[in-house]
Amino acid sequence: MFRSRVIGSILKRSKAQWNNISSNLKETASRRVISSSSSSSSSSSTVSRSSLYGFRSLFKGIYKPSVRNMSMAASVGMENKEGLKLLVIGGPRAQKMVGIWLFGSAAWVFSMVVLGGVTRLTRSGLSMTDWKFTGGLPPLSDEEWFQEFEKYKQSPEYKRVNKGMSIEDFKFIYWMEYAHRMWGRGLGIIFALPFSYFLRKGYITLRLGLRLSSLFALGAGQGFIGWWMVKSGLEEPPSEYAQPRVSPYRLAAHLTSAFVIYSGLFWTGLSVVMPEPPAESVTWVRGAAKVKKLAIPVSFIVGITAISGAFVAGNDAVSAIVVFLLYLVFHKNLVNSLNVQGRNACILIFQGRAYNTFPKMGDTWIPDDIFNMKPLIRNFFENTSTVQLDHRILATTTLFSIGALWLATKKLDIHPAIRSLIGSTVGMAALQVTLGISTLLSYVPVSLGSAHQAGALTLLTLMILLNHTVRKPSTSLLKSLPQVAKTII
Repeated sequence: MFRSRVIGSILKRSKAQWNNISSNLKETASRRVISSSSSSSSSSSTVSRSSLYGFRSLFKGIYKPSVRNMSMAASVGMENKEGLKLLVIGGPRAQKMVGIWLFGSAAWVFSMVVLGGVTRLTRSGLSMTDWKFTGGLPPLSDEEWFQEFEKYKQSPEYKRVNKGMSIEDFKFIYWMEYAHRMWGRGLGIIFALPFSYFLRKGYITLRLGLRLSSLFALGAGQGFIGWWMVKSGLEEPPSEYAQPRVSPYRLAAHLTSAFVIYSGLFWTGLSVVMPEPPAESVTWVRGAAKVKKLAIPVSFIVGITAISGAFVAGNDAVSAIVVFLLYLVFHKNLVNSLNVQGRNACILIFQGRAYNTFPKMGDTWIPDDIFNMKPLIRNFFENTSTVQLDHRILATTTLFSIGALWLATKKLDIHPAIRSLIGSTVGMAALQVTLGISTLLSYVPVSLGSAHQAGALTLLTLMILLNHTVRKPSTSLLKSLPQVAKTII
């Protein structure tokens, strides 16, 4: 009897101590959220450092974020009506899993863009003359290869460009286009299966679910846009001397759609792993707001420049001289039959439609034929001279705009991660311009052309990351921030 009383007393005392500890923990957690900046410097450091959860891999050594802090900020944000609204529920592990999946999907789209550029530069895009949404097996026997080759022989590209090519050469361009199409279908599987799993586990909120569903629908539509583009290149050109190629408008639509999908996936992934921007003080938040006002118009210029590159590619504005040289080599009778006026016309074609020179376009700064087409608006999308001139002006404007952004933010009091990110963007812009000039002067080799296209998407990635980093923090985080940052070295 005495022993049972002693045990009961010990249990009651232990329970009282545990309740006391639990209440203290709850008070501590609540104070970290609602305390003012002057009364609790430790709480502000904890909450703000939690926003660096997804940012730490880029700028290690500046701060020391922890996963525990991220978990605490996540749970607080879900309970506090004034806090941030998380896109993923289920704790830091769920956030990490969904973030890896979204960044992986974005990287897949990035590789799709690069592979699409290689397909275009190797003139492989028109090798497959039919299309099925679900795809199919490639030719597996000599007879099946012969049938596919016969289909290609009926296309304008074979008749005017690749006439007499061997079946081995055909297999190369066929495999390039087949890989590009199947890589896109593979992305659909890689996206859909984890999406279904995370929905079933209850990790994805309604807001995130609607956003990802829209991106998935756009990705599915990208296949239709791709075939719509290819189909334009399988039609007979309007002139017997014109080279078969896809519509520059459809090529621009296809590339723009890919950029939109990539940007949506990358932005959403950042929002999942970094629900709060890096902010250690009110002063840094104000500095980030000033950067945001400059970064948005610069991002717009970067996007327009990238899209204008699609019209350069669609009009063969860089490599037309090479095609024309090949045409003259294989049509010597045509050259011999030209009179003086005809040969002068050929020279004008060289100067007005190729321009593999820099900084001048041929012998002039501005070609004479930039407004030859009627109505006037067509020149900006179909006139090779105007399209390339526009792209050069936009590329130069992009470089100077990013440089001006860097200069304008040098004296601002901003987060070190933001400052480093702006510096990286300036370096990438300079590299991209260098790649563009090198591609132009070397008549568009596949390696440089692909690197230039990848560089455009990399520069866009940095601008997306910059805009996401300088966004406004949640109300709960703003209330907890001190006026001056207290860094941990």
